[in-house]
Amino acid sequence: MEQNLDKVLEKAEVLIEALPYIQKFNRKIIVVKYGGSAMSNEELQKNVIKDVTLLKLVGFKPIIVHGGGKEISKWVAKSGKEAQFINGLRVTDAETMEIAEMVLGKVNKNLVRMVEELGVKAVGLSGKDGQMLTVEKKYSDGKDIGFVGNVTEVNPKIIYDLLENDYLPIISPIGLGDNFDTYNINADDAACAIAKAVGADKLVFLTDIEGLYRDINDKDSFISRITAANADKLISDGIIGGGMLPKLNNCTDAIKNGVNRVHILDGRIPHSMLLEIFTNKGIGTAIINDEEN
Repeated sequence: MEQNLDKVLEKAEVLIEALPYIQKFNRKIIVVKYGGSAMSNEELQKNVIKDVTLLKLVGFKPIIVHGGGKEISKWVAKSGKEAQFINGLRVTDAETMEIAEMVLGKVNKNLVRMVEELGVKAVGLSGKDGQMLTVEKKYSDGKDIGFVGNVTEVNPKIIYDLLENDYLPIISPIGLGDNFDTYNINADDAACAIAKAVGADKLVFLTDIEGLYRDINDKDSFISRITAANADKLISDGIIGGGMLPKLNNCTDAIKNGVNRVHILDGRIPHSMLLEIFTNKGIGTAIINDEEN
């Protein structure tokens, strides 16, 4: 009986620990970039969707921006084409763009279904809807990589309308060029642009690593909290490189443009988002503005 009571009290303490965070972020916008291995199987997907749904039900205004790179590659291969990448960016000809849009639409509506199964109203859309995301053609070191775009403008009206009417927006990273051609957008870039445009209080990147390390080979060098200025210094000193470099650049850019806090989390850990947001210690890396520090 005493053991059971201890377990119950432990659960109560967790809820009490979460209370000030629930109060602080009530009615605040949080943008969740969802992709990578966290999308690789149904159970991981359900965990993430449960977390986002819980955030909505306790008063947050969440927005999901999702990727789907692995799924796109799978369907490109099924069509008999070979996926090509230049400096980590997918070469996207007209046919590949058509496949990408179909696949991202399928992923989008599956996420909508999962949210609605949990009793929350969701709307799936792409950056083409309401001319939300306007892009310019992106080049990789001067090389033409096809229909890949950089976000130049965000029109957040349709997002605000959905939030105001108690919907959870789920957005796929596709935009329109000046000539109304369809472009694929890196999901990190799209999430960052949307977070800045809506004045999000938080931007969460669900990734395939635990967070930032000063030395990726030294687990003791984990960084749980860092200012945007110090993160920029890690970049300029060459300490951060590889695939984390553009992600960290997006993080610091978001902070400099009004996003209050950015979190880098391992999406493979069940409920990592809840642990990061609602507990004192957290589980990933939080990037904060210099004034907060």
